[in-house]
Amino acid sequence: MCDTLCAPGAAGMVFAKNSDRPPGEVQIAWPFGRRASAGCTLRTQYLSIGDTGAHATFLSCPTWIWGAEHGVNEHGVAIGNERVSTTHDAGAAKPALIGMDLVRLGLERARSAAEAVDVMTGLLETYGQGGIADAAHQDAYDSSFLVADPAQAFVLETAGSDYAVAPFPAGTAISNRISLGTEWTGASGALAPGEDFGRFRDPREDTAFADVRLAASRRFLRSTPPGGLTTAATAAHLRDHGSGPWGAPAGDGVVRPPPAAIGEDFGGVSVCMHVRGLCVTAASMIAELPLGLADGAPLRTYVAPGSPCASIYVPAFPSTATGPPPCIPLELSSQDFWHAADAVRQLVEDDPAALPAVRAVLQPVEDELWAEADDVLEDPARWAEAGATWGGRALEALRSCIP
Repeated sequence: MCDTLCAPGAAGMVFAKNSDRPPGEVQIAWPFGRRASAGCTLRTQYLSIGDTGAHATFLSCPTWIWGAEHGVNEHGVAIGNERVSTTHDAGAAKPALIGMDLVRLGLERARSAAEAVDVMTGLLETYGQGGIADAAHQDAYDSSFLVADPAQAFVLETAGSDYAVAPFPAGTAISNRISLGTEWTGASGALAPGEDFGRFRDPREDTAFADVRLAASRRFLRSTPPGGLTTAATAAHLRDHGSGPWGAPAGDGVVRPPPAAIGEDFGGVSVCMHVRGLCVTAASMIAELPLGLADGAPLRTYVAPGSPCASIYVPAFPSTATGPPPCIPLELSSQDFWHAADAVRQLVEDDPAALPAVRAVLQPVEDELWAEADDVLEDPARWAEAGATWGGRALEALRSCIP
């Protein structure tokens, strides 16, 4: 279970995702450089396919997975995936590409959101979809995707090798359900013009657990002020425990503890996920995709290991095609950092009343890091010196919350 959204901001597109995974599954943010390997063989999770080389990427990956839950590339393309239940029996399908493979391949091979959609649909038609993507529960599943760049965004939904895609230039959100109907602009050959892609939705699957979160994301996007979506407001939404956004950097200090239980109406299944023993938010990313990227504008992300309510969004400046050298705190690629954040998540799940004290420690550090990232944004010569301490300070703050 995950939640992904994007909408125009003041200078381009703001993209964000909470990646919800089984408790205890480590997920790390990794920077990957360009790969000059066209013509070689590439090993994905279950298949060996032809390689075309790779753009530089910054990916959030479960450590046992080749692909990624979400990420960005040097051309300002961002992709996140969602598990969906369809009439395609993913569990019975032979191993092929999984959704996380497609996220990584789209980012490695595309210079725009539209090109990424073409790459991903071409791979679906060639190789299909299948294979375990949740090792804890031995589950296989299909995926939907939000694909964005500084100027446009697309929703791509799949059922095996079938798919439909629609553009959403004003911003949109997706969650764990098929949401495209007849409004698609491109589709696989199985769909006739005007046919409802919803026919691929598994009728046995109750999607209320996704509907409540999708509704929250749509409400949030509708509340965006005329100036566009901000990263601070997005961070507050990604911390939503079912009663609305809270915890924006430099915000009002309001803290809303995680839900204690899941209601019959699926209240308690929230954007910041805490379904104890089954599914938790394992990693979160916000990315600013600037319209001036080709002219050297910086690409900035904020990465929170673990659940964002019990973590710190650490700034990072990934590689860009025409910009300065990247600045990504080393700790973001450390399992120690993830385990510290996960321990704090377990602490607040065991005792939700502890969250205000946790935030009193974490919020000042997050505020400082964001202010420093703003201060050096337009001066890349200062990135390395400023960013050298960001990961360590965040890790120290997380560790100080653990008894």
